[in-house]
Amino acid sequence: MTGASPMRPVAEYEAVDRRRFVEEIRPLGQPAVLRGLADQWPSVQASRLSAEELANYLMRMAAPKPLAVLVGAPEIEGRFFYREDLRSLNFARLTTRLDAFLERLLAERSEPRPHAIAVQSEPIPELLPGFREQNDTPLVDPGVVPRAWIGNRLRVAPHYDLMENIGVVVAGRRRFTLFPPEQVANLYPGPLELTPAGTPVSMVDLADPDFDLYPRFADALAVAQDTELEPGDAIYVPFHWWHAVDSLEPVNLFVNYWWNPAPRGLGNPYDALMHGFYAFKHLPPDQRAVWRTMFDHYVFEANGDPAAHLPDPAKGVLGPSSPQLIERMRATLKQIFSKL
Repeated sequence: MTGASPMRPVAEYEAVDRRRFVEEIRPLGQPAVLRGLADQWPSVQASRLSAEELANYLMRMAAPKPLAVLVGAPEIEGRFFYREDLRSLNFARLTTRLDAFLERLLAERSEPRPHAIAVQSEPIPELLPGFREQNDTPLVDPGVVPRAWIGNRLRVAPHYDLMENIGVVVAGRRRFTLFPPEQVANLYPGPLELTPAGTPVSMVDLADPDFDLYPRFADALAVAQDTELEPGDAIYVPFHWWHAVDSLEPVNLFVNYWWNPAPRGLGNPYDALMHGFYAFKHLPPDQRAVWRTMFDHYVFEANGDPAAHLPDPAKGVLGPSSPQLIERMRATLKQIFSKL
């Protein structure tokens, strides 16, 4: 990164099993590199032989289904992002099949300025039936669906996921740069309504940060962590950690597992954030300050359990989570939203 001091390396672990991940690594709430986690995967072993071997391995189990593909002109240099006016994105979404995509990926390896091409977040059981039976990790529950990310040299802007994440490099190399959730103000997020892949992305170009335009980014860099992963290596990204991802080879395959341990049936916090804009953002400042105090007390429990002084039958929505309580809140919200 231009003009930047060396970042703190992500903590690394070897020979990680489920017990060690659940009891020792995940509770730290920090990113973690899991070296060699997938060394024995047949897909990793194929990729180490050649990109052609990997493509042949994948095509032996590929499903004949339409595949969503991102394509960007050579001028974007692999950076899926916005156009200058921030009103549109600098890539197109097309549809093809996996065999055609892999053929193009292999054919463009020798191009000095190839198009940026990527398959993103494809559910592996649908795309590659049988892959998981041969390539899997015991660190996540069986119900967590693995997803495939395939492409050439790409730069993904810092963003966050509303999930926890374990990702495995099958082919190529990947560089991760990570920032804690509380760095949101120092990362200068882009538009909320139009995003390259769901959640907002940082407007800062990590390869050439403009500190005049984004001066607080220097504070984010001061607490950033980074790492580079080889085939067989994996990374754990905790909930809501910002991460930039650079794919460093002409052929890259990444498999990730997203999960969220929150109780089933809860509302989407992102929906609540949008409703917060609608209900609070344009209030007079003194009223917003009052409501911030109310949320801190009731929702985020800054002062402890806000219903500790009430008997259980009287706690209502302040009581402990249960399927019945969640369903009651859902019914109340439906009544409220029906009036909008």
